[in-house]
Amino acid sequence: MGQFGNVVFIVWRESIEALLVIGILQAWLGQRGEEGRTRGRAFLWAGVGAGLLGAAALGAALILFGDQLDDDRQQLFQTLLMLVASGLIVQMVVWMRRHGRTLKRDLESALQQAADTSNWWGVFTLAAIAVAREGGETVVFLAGTLSAAHGAALVSAGLSALAGLGLAVLSYLALQWGSRILSWRVFFRITEVMLLLLAGALLLTAADNLVALGFLPRLSGRLWDASGLLSDGGGIGGMFSSLTGWRARPDLTELIVFLAYWGAMVWLLYRPQTASR
Repeated sequence: MGQFGNVVFIVWRESIEALLVIGILQAWLGQRGEEGRTRGRAFLWAGVGAGLLGAAALGAALILFGDQLDDDRQQLFQTLLMLVASGLIVQMVVWMRRHGRTLKRDLESALQQAADTSNWWGVFTLAAIAVAREGGETVVFLAGTLSAAHGAALVSAGLSALAGLGLAVLSYLALQWGSRILSWRVFFRITEVMLLLLAGALLLTAADNLVALGFLPRLSGRLWDASGLLSDGGGIGGMFSSLTGWRARPDLTELIVFLAYWGAMVWLLYRPQTASR
């Protein structure tokens, strides 16, 4: 349940970012007269389609490559995908923290330059990059967490992804209509905490895999046992563990990874920004 909950969440959050960019482009083109509403939007939706195709091609390539590996190399490949997915989630949070306020202005500036030169390919490129970026991050995340899934589990994962996409559309519309109740800024602040917890969970799982494969040492036995408080073996505790990285009986390697990760997040998000010249 926790794994598929993660699928719903990540598809939901990534899709909302893509919808936000598409919405900004669509609204701006609507102000550009007949040419913007017809030719410009044709390039916009062609860019969306190209971005989706690019993300799908990445997913197919990852699946085909993984299928060629033996069991040990496949586990290592899955672990590397988890590390990449964790890094991409962190990068997304940091990027939105730094550029979220100016996203609309920056997009409209790029669109204006494209319109001034009658270069609607600029609209195509912006849409394709936005969708391919969010779609690619989603594909890497899904490949890292569901690479061992088969049969019914894959069907459940597909349904979870569709549920996440549907929730994203509904959430986007709700935020557009009710921005006075919950602003986009507050929404992204809340979800960025959830994303950072998820990235930390992926990192800890990857670290456990690297220990099992012999690439990292297990520096101690279990440091403590909090299973009586909340077990991470299944049920609610297992779901909480998959969402946050909770370990009821951590060893020293897991503790070091956990502390290093959150120390890095505090530094990345709250370090003073140098003024640009």
